[in-house]
Amino acid sequence: MTPESRKLIDAALKLPVEARAALAGTLIESLDSTVDEGSAASWEAEVARRVAELDDGSVSAIPWSEARRRIIG
Repeated sequence: MTPESRKLIDAALKLPVEARAALAGTLIESLDSTVDEGSAASWEAEVARRVAELDDGSVSAIPWSEARRRIIG
């Protein structure tokens, strides 16, 4: 790792958690240069389905801290 890369990482780690998450997402997205159009359409349909479930009350959201606790265990 170059000294410049190390400085960038050190600076990134000082950001608030939300900013670090956004940065990580952007960096990960930059690694995937091809988009599977079928996959994108499937994700759009899934997001629409989940939003509809939230809107009609058949499911309820939980705070990120609770979701993370459940994921990590």
